[in-house]
This record gives sequence, structure tokens and C-alpha cells, in this order.
Amino acid sequence: MRVNITLACTECGERNYISTKNKRNNPDRIELKKYCPREKRTTTHRETK
Repeated sequence: MRVNITLACTECGERNYISTKNKRNNPDRIELKKYCPREKRTTTHRETK
């Protein structure tokens, strides 16, 4: 049930992180606060296709 997802920064659009999620528990796209090396600060990262 777990699938691999890519997290992209909402500020610069760079795809920085790869993670997994359970599609049954989280059917929508998830958003997490992660560190962006290009922005040099913590930003919101959104799940991409």
C-alpha cells in the first residue's frame, strides 16, 4: 500500500526529497516543512507526481 513520492519546494520548485506514504491513510497530496538548500531555510514541500 505504500508508494514512493517526491517532495518539491513550493518556493523554488526544486525536487529535494524522496519519501513514502500510505495511500489509504493519505489519499490527498501531502505537504511537509523541510529544509531547502537552495533557499537556505525551511520551506513547505509539496508532493509531486
